[in-house]
Amino acid sequence: MSEFTHLTEDGSAHMVDVGDKQQTQRVALATSTLITRGDVVALLKKAADKKGDVLATARIAGIMAAKRCSDLIPLCHPLALTRVSVSFDIDENAGAIKVLTECKVNGNTGVEMEALTAASVASLTLYDMCKAVDPAMVITNTHLVEKQGGKRGHWRFSEQQGDV
Repeated sequence: MSEFTHLTEDGSAHMVDVGDKQQTQRVALATSTLITRGDVVALLKKAADKKGDVLATARIAGIMAAKRCSDLIPLCHPLALTRVSVSFDIDENAGAIKVLTECKVNGNTGVEMEALTAASVASLTLYDMCKAVDPAMVITNTHLVEKQGGKRGHWRFSEQQGDV
């Protein structure tokens, strides 16, 4: 059984020492989905929301969140990210906006938390900008999709793990 890396033997929280880890290119992809009504998605696609270009704002918010992850998650290391991307898969019929994020770094710790934070904050930004039209929106299915680099190598989320 694995142990929590952010806890000492006596159960105290601590920041993991990554100084001896090998520097590699590390990549993480994450996702989060906002469920709303089809008419709200149509508004987004037409950039007709009165607060402006909603998707561009959510993209920038996600990028900024990844860059500030260590300010938000107490035991995360500050990273010199080499890439952050935020994209959207829009399904008007299902009333769903799927946020897809990718973070990269050349370093000695992974970027999973940065990718997850970017996906979460981009979804929250979509919610904030659309709440006047549909306050019943739901943010769901936020999870790591894939990671590469480090001693564990390549890992990918599978449907057996609960992908919906």
